[in-house]
Amino acid sequence: MTKVALIGAAAGLVGLAALALGYQAGRTDMAGAAPDMSTITAATTDRAEIEGIVRNYLINNPEVMIEVQTALNAKQEAAQKEASTQVISENKDRIFLSSMDAVFGNPNGDVTIVEFFDYNCGYCKKALPDMDALLQSDPNLRFVMKEFPILGADSTRAHMVAKAFKAVMPEKYLEFHRDLLGGEGRATEESAMAIAVKLGANETQIREKMKSPEVAAAFRDNYDLANSLSITGTPSYVVGNEVVPGALGADALAERISQIRNK
Repeated sequence: MTKVALIGAAAGLVGLAALALGYQAGRTDMAGAAPDMSTITAATTDRAEIEGIVRNYLINNPEVMIEVQTALNAKQEAAQKEASTQVISENKDRIFLSSMDAVFGNPNGDVTIVEFFDYNCGYCKKALPDMDALLQSDPNLRFVMKEFPILGADSTRAHMVAKAFKAVMPEKYLEFHRDLLGGEGRATEESAMAIAVKLGANETQIREKMKSPEVAAAFRDNYDLANSLSITGTPSYVVGNEVVPGALGADALAERISQIRNK
């Protein structure tokens, strides 16, 4: 490590530790006493001396760093939630009403769940029965599927077939979706096309539609929305005014739906 890098690392440690010291100075419930702040005065200008004081304090009170990190994480999560809520508020039509997205369930339902998914996502595959269970038990639920291929070229090509199939045969897209997402092995252009043809689509027509500007624009818009919402993995849901990452399971999603209806 270079001298500049060493100084930078030391400066970062001092800064973070100083933050910890300031945080800890006002606490009275720690097992160890707060540091004697009089030992760090305007007269203490020697860097090595300051670093020694900081190092000794952290060694004697390592738990304070966990508390600082926990507080920082909570602050960042709150800021991200607030930012996502604002993005959802400003982009409701793009998120909930895009004509390029498939809609399952009741198209006029009183609650909408939006799912960002990838056909090669293992957790998305596990979440498929959750969606089916919710749609079966809740006649007023509207499910919007946002295709978000992030798991390689196979995913991208499979989703392009899916988008084209949805445009050509929208009445059979739910069946296509269940077959492709619920199938064994990796979703590819070939496997997606085989399902499309099995369901009655013309392969030439599908391939022509895959080249359309509308399909490319739909993917760009989904990527842009995901970026604005800080969505980096699948499945991720938009429920009400909140982004919910991960495969929560049918019960947890049903609870959130109930909370929205009870507001």
